[in-house]
Amino acid sequence: MKVRSVLAGTLLFLLSPVSSISLRAQDTAPVEQPQSEFFSGVVTALAGDTLTVSKALLGKNTETRKFAITAETRVEGRLRVKARVTVRYVHDDEVDRALHIIVRASQKK
Repeated sequence: MKVRSVLAGTLLFLLSPVSSISLRAQDTAPVEQPQSEFFSGVVTALAGDTLTVSKALLGKNTETRKFAITAETRVEGRLRVKARVTVRYVHDDEVDRALHIIVRASQKK
């Protein structure tokens, strides 16, 4: 009889940490951050809160993207039409929001 109570106590002891670990794992689900992406090309249009960038690749169709510029958008360099830029952005609520815009220096020929 005493052996059974010791075995039952040991079994309960071994199972108790497993159940608490699984409960903690369910409670601490990581919040998914939107993944930032990059797009490089030439500025084709510049409005107050939007930026349009076009990229032409040899043998492929021209790709154009429109980005929303917010107060949090960091701009390095002088942003103007026909400037070469690299935009780091996230896709939020059906719009691409620019996080960081880097204006590339024009190459002298």
